[in-house]
Amino acid sequence: MDPYKVLQVDPEAEDEVIQAAYRRLAQKYHPDVAGPDGSARMAAINAAWELLRDPKRRAGVDRERRIARHAAEGAHQAQTAAGARSAGSSTPPPASPSAARGGAAASAGAGPRPAETVSSDWSSGRSTAGGGYDPSRMRAPEGLGAAGPPPGDASGTVLSFGRYAGWSLGEIARRDVDYVEWLDRMPIGRPYRDEIDVLLRKAGRRRSAATEAQDRRGLFRR
Repeated sequence: MDPYKVLQVDPEAEDEVIQAAYRRLAQKYHPDVAGPDGSARMAAINAAWELLRDPKRRAGVDRERRIARHAAEGAHQAQTAAGARSAGSSTPPPASPSAARGGAAASAGAGPRPAETVSSDWSSGRSTAGGGYDPSRMRAPEGLGAAGPPPGDASGTVLSFGRYAGWSLGEIARRDVDYVEWLDRMPIGRPYRDEIDVLLRKAGRRRSAATEAQDRRGLFRR
């Protein structure tokens, strides 16, 4: 039950607005007015009012709604990313005119297609361990969302699984960068590898070979 929907008020509504909405609905659906058909509705209205009239209970409701919203958004993003990867593996992207000309030249015997150029900052050697990983049991003893509500200032994708359910990757990196490194090695972290790569570089946990070589040359400068 979403008490805000039951009382037909906005989640940002002031206490006075919520109280006024409760009184209006209570007058409308009171059994003395609406008859037996209004009993169930009146019970739901009273239950919603009990949750929202107390500041601590209302804060708990807001926290649960925020976690549920973040989890739904994270699941949608993961599903979208998985669909994009699946489509990419089965359907090649449309070729540009230059690529089409290059393909035609190769077909005519002009030589093999040149290798694709990748960024020098991209890291290699990502672990392939954990192929049988089951996200439903991730750190099961601690429970889903065991880390509690997110600290705020969200940035990046919001996870919908594990002890950090409802947290964004940026919030996790600020609190537990080791977890981000662990997630990078797991298959379930593949949809987020680009974000994780940026976070690990920002935290100083990952560097490219080109950057390290540049630093080594800098040691001998005069």
